[in-house]
Amino acid sequence: MTTAATQLSPVRPWGVSRLAPYPTTTRLPFTTVTIDPATQTGVFRDGHGHVVEMGKHGTSSGTETSTTTNSDSAPDSGHDQDSNQD
Repeated sequence: MTTAATQLSPVRPWGVSRLAPYPTTTRLPFTTVTIDPATQTGVFRDGHGHVVEMGKHGTSSGTETSTTTNSDSAPDSGHDQDSNQD
């Protein structure tokens, strides 16, 4: 007697073909990260406890204003946006 389990042939899962080796890893120059209570920013330290500079990151800010025209009947509204980044 033949069962459904014996009629099925093994099929390689499709996701296996999408796998690839991990890229080469990079050793990071820090060992621990703590939060500076005064500035609320991360402080990166190496294995000897010395602070490691991790580079600067820019900041950005933006504003948005709404506009309305013809407010007495069918209003047409929109908005303007601008942003600054350094």
